[in-house]
Amino acid sequence: MLTKQQLLDIKKLQKECEIHDRIQLKLNWNMLENRESNQLDYFHYENDELVAFLGMYPFGSTVEACGMVKPSDRRKGHFQNLFQKGMESAKQCGYQKILLNAPAGSWAAKEFLLKIGAEYAFSENQMVWEEKSIQSVEGITLRQAKEEDLDMSIRISIEAFGMTREDATLMQRSFKKERNTDMLMIDVNESTVGKIRVSRKDGEAWIYGFSILPEHQGKGIGRKVLRQVIKEQISAGYSVHLEVETKNDNALGLYQAVGFKVVHAQDYYTYVI
Repeated sequence: MLTKQQLLDIKKLQKECEIHDRIQLKLNWNMLENRESNQLDYFHYENDELVAFLGMYPFGSTVEACGMVKPSDRRKGHFQNLFQKGMESAKQCGYQKILLNAPAGSWAAKEFLLKIGAEYAFSENQMVWEEKSIQSVEGITLRQAKEEDLDMSIRISIEAFGMTREDATLMQRSFKKERNTDMLMIDVNESTVGKIRVSRKDGEAWIYGFSILPEHQGKGIGRKVLRQVIKEQISAGYSVHLEVETKNDNALGLYQAVGFKVVHAQDYYTYVI
């Protein structure tokens, strides 16, 4: 569990790096604030000031990593040392896939990633809903997930995302620990056809894990679900955000159709220890 001071130090360093580099870092704050141990986060302090940080985020058998270095303290080997410790931990934990993420506009990050031999894998667009109004919807029900929905939730992850049962189960357990997050099941005609996760923090509502069973796709359900979520979160005073892989044309088209606009991009690289 990270201390309150550590979290404040991370936020301060993140803000400094984002302003200096004109980027937006993806540090998975919901996971940082709900850590059960300190084994996934690496810090380098000098004179009681955080100058380098690496955070690791497990998703089943995959672990993502993202970090940053104070602009005035770069090229001193601080992040390289943290990265080596993180990769040693990832190897010991037996993660099968390592993804490193960096803002698409960060040349410093790309230089480091190329130096260590990481290979570009894919990019994600970060989007925000910008339209002025949203239509009411009918024919769907969004409800809080219950214990008895566990098997269906795992099935949806397997069939909609192509995940293994082991990864789907591990991720389901980790999501249950997140605070300020709604795990919602999507019902149509009293049958569950999908799920969506909505996490709220600092006036922003983020949509994750939006998935519809393949046999129910292409029926307009996804558009109705998004409109309902947007309407509820906007009414509660939140801006609405999500992420989508740039090559996923169907999802990107759907999000744009209901009023989402691209504001940032994150690049993902695979790394082999």
